[in-house]
Order: sequence, then C-alpha cells, then structure tokens
Amino acid sequence: MPKNKFSALLSLMLVFLSGTLVGAVSYRLYMVNTVSSTAPSRPQKFDPEEIRRRRIAEMREKVKLDDDQVAKLNVIYDHTFQQFQALKKKGDSEGHSIWENQKESVRAILKPEQQPLYEQFQKEQDEQRKRRQQMEGKKK
Repeated sequence: MPKNKFSALLSLMLVFLSGTLVGAVSYRLYMVNTVSSTAPSRPQKFDPEEIRRRRIAEMREKVKLDDDQVAKLNVIYDHTFQQFQALKKKGDSEGHSIWENQKESVRAILKPEQQPLYEQFQKEQDEQRKRRQQMEGKKK
C-alpha cells in the first residue's frame, strides 16, 4: 500500500476514533447533568394529615402507645388543630401555650414507663425543629 493511502487511512481512522471518544464523553456529561438537574432543590413539604400520620406512627413505635392511647392522641390533635384554626382567625400570639397544653394532655394519657420515652421523643422533635429553622434562616 502506498504511503499516501496508508496515511489517509490512518488519518481517517484517527478522526473516526476521536469523534467516537468525544461523543461518548459528551453523552456521559449530558446524562450526568440531566440526572442531577431533576433532583428537587429542597425537600417536599407534606400536607398536615401526612405529617400527623407519620408523627402518630413514630410515637406508636418509639413511645409504644396502645390503640386506646392512639385514639386519645387523635382527639388531642383534633382539639389542638381546632385551637390553632381559632387562633389563626384571631391573629393572637397564644400559639406557644396551645403547644404546651397539647404536650400536657399527651403526658396525661401516657403510662409512667412511657413518660421518659415521650420526653426523649419531644427532645428529638425540638432538635429537628431547630435545625429546620436554622436551615430556613440560612436560605433567606
């Protein structure tokens, strides 16, 4: 094979291989950006009923509530919700006392051995709330 044909064939092969390599790398970069761009930028907010279901399930597991206590807890949560709805209408700042009343009502339905578990649960919830507030403060 003459030198010109060989170098032309070699050049053609190098161009083809480099095009394939550039195409593969570009495709890989495109797919990485596509996947990461679809991820939510912040956690989704749940509706109040979903939060309530999760919280009751978590309390049932961690505080070891029985069915009667869960029913009473639902009544307490309903009452608290109604109080907050009334508060929202009044525009008053009694929210903290409503939360404290709820905690006292929950403590009243717990058995003595469940009290420390509930206190630990409340402590974890408070820490999570503080972290969320700090994260929201940093976003603003």
